[in-house]
Amino acid sequence: MAKPNYAFEKRQRDLAKKQKKEEKRLAKSEAPQPSAEEESQPQPTVDETTEQPDS
Repeated sequence: MAKPNYAFEKRQRDLAKKQKKEEKRLAKSEAPQPSAEEESQPQPTVDETTEQPDS
């Protein structure tokens, strides 16, 4: 029976972890951050949106 190569298995697990972590980091950096955009653009007040001219 062949002797298991634990060092190889550990390296494979570590490489898989690194790859998954890198993919997550890239996904987070590509995702738009809506909280920053909301703060920079002022929201219209209720009076501005509901007020209509009487003609």
